[in-house]
Order: sequence, then structure tokens, then C-alpha cells
Amino acid sequence: MSIIEKAASRIDQQRQAAAPAGAGQSAAPDTFDAQPAVDGAPAAAHPATPVVDAAAQAPAPAPRRSATRKVELDLERMRQLGMVTAAGGRTNLLEEFRIIKRPLLKRAFTPREPQANPGNLIMITSSLPGEGKTYSSINLAMSIAMELDHTVLLVDADVARPSVMRTLGLPAQRGLMDILLNDSLDMSEVLLRTNVDTLSILPAGTASPHATELLASSAMTSLVKELASRYPDRVIIFDSPPLLLTSESRELASHMGQIVVVVEAQTTTQHAVNDALQRLEGFDNVNLIYNKTRDIPGIEETYDYHYGG
Repeated sequence: MSIIEKAASRIDQQRQAAAPAGAGQSAAPDTFDAQPAVDGAPAAAHPATPVVDAAAQAPAPAPRRSATRKVELDLERMRQLGMVTAAGGRTNLLEEFRIIKRPLLKRAFTPREPQANPGNLIMITSSLPGEGKTYSSINLAMSIAMELDHTVLLVDADVARPSVMRTLGLPAQRGLMDILLNDSLDMSEVLLRTNVDTLSILPAGTASPHATELLASSAMTSLVKELASRYPDRVIIFDSPPLLLTSESRELASHMGQIVVVVEAQTTTQHAVNDALQRLEGFDNVNLIYNKTRDIPGIEETYDYHYGG
């Protein structure tokens, strides 16, 4: 036997002596692989990584979560400003708005003719700026939010001079105009929930030079119908532009089931009120709130509200 043959025979004998018992049996399934030694370290066993389709391993897309955001109303600040709040106790203002809201709620959910505008769409407006329409809109919304059977959506529809968010001490945000301008924008992306569980807010959104046309558009018609019918217990209050300054209020009124005109006592002239009501000629359910009355001349101004049809 040559030297080479002897060396090969010796190597075979050493391998057989070093082989563990049962080495002649078939290997176990591919549970582990031997990983090559790194930097001179001995190879270590580790779990095998099976080859699979990457697409099959991709996680299923998560369900889309509602983008509705929440804002905190400073209820103590609102109370100090003379607004209706649930924690404000029994005040004359609270009682006045209880009187105001009752006939509005009754008509909001009274069955109507099929072609009639939904009664739960309520527009608050005035003849001129400064008569208290935004103040009345917020107080009416807060009063209805105290009801056990209703929720409220307050819409800032005074798109030329929005004031709901500012009055509440909140920053301006996307809202009504953005939805009308952008078909892909979902209501949940601009709607704001509040710390008053039964009250939500839709801001005016981005100003547009085509506000009148947008409020008169089919998109607006579809939007208000959706708002009116989405929740059977909801009342939608629109803070509207003044009637004598813009054309938007007339277009907005065409969608409404009820209209409330705020009249500032001792300030708004009868001529202005008549002109404003003429703008609403042909609309049903027009009501008046007589605002900022003084019971005794010279005494500090109070906020008594009087309701009339």
C-alpha cells in the first residue's frame, strides 16, 4: 500500500471513530442549519429560515381608523363669557334657551313632506354683523347638547368671516369649504369632537372666492342631506352670514328646514329687519330671537332672548 493510500485509510478510520452513534441514519428534517464560522469562531446551530413568498408574509393592511379629532372646550371660560354650560348652574340665560329650543326641537323631528327640507337643519342668522348670531348659535347648541335624546353638530357656515372657532378660543381648521372643494376629503377628517360628548363642530375651513357658488352647489345639497340623515337624533345648527351683507346666507337658507333671525334690541332698525325678512321671502319656519334687551334703561346690559314665529 502506498503512502497516499495509507494516509487516506487513516483519515477514514478517524472519521468513523469520531462519528456519533446513529450517524448512518438519515438526517432529521430541516429544523436547523449549521452557520459558517465567523472570525475563526466555531459554527453554531440556529433555526433554519425557510424560503417563503414575501407577498404571503406581508401583514394585512390595518383597518382604517377614524380621523376625527377631539378639541377641548374651555367650559369655565365660556361660563365667564356668559355662555350656556352644563356646569354653569340654573341661570336666566339657561332658562331662556330652554324656552327657545323647545319649539325648534319639536319641529326638527316632526314628519315633513318628502320634498321639504329636513327640520333638523337650523340656520341662525341676523340682518347685520354684531347682533349676536354666533353667540346665539353656540348657546343654542350647548343647550340642545344637554338634552338626553339628542346630539348636536355646530357648523360655522359664515365662510367669509368665520367666528365660531374664535369665540370658543380654538384655532381655525379645515372644514366646510374644504369638503366642498375636495371630493376626496372625508367628513371625519375635518369634523371635531369636543369634551361635551353630545356636541361636535364643523369649522368653516379655507376661505374661497366662490363660496356662494359652493353653497348653492349639488355638493352642498348632498352634504346637508347626509348630515341631516346620518344620525336620527342629531340637530345641525348653521351659524350663517348676515342676510344684508352677503349672498351666501340666501343660498344657505335654501337648504334649511328652520331659520332663526337674531335681532339686536335697541340697535337694529325696523327697516333692516324688514329688509332681512324680505331676503327670506318664500321660506317657511322663519323665527326671531330678540337679543340684548335692557329691562331698565341705564342698567347693565343683560342677555334676554325672546322667541317668536
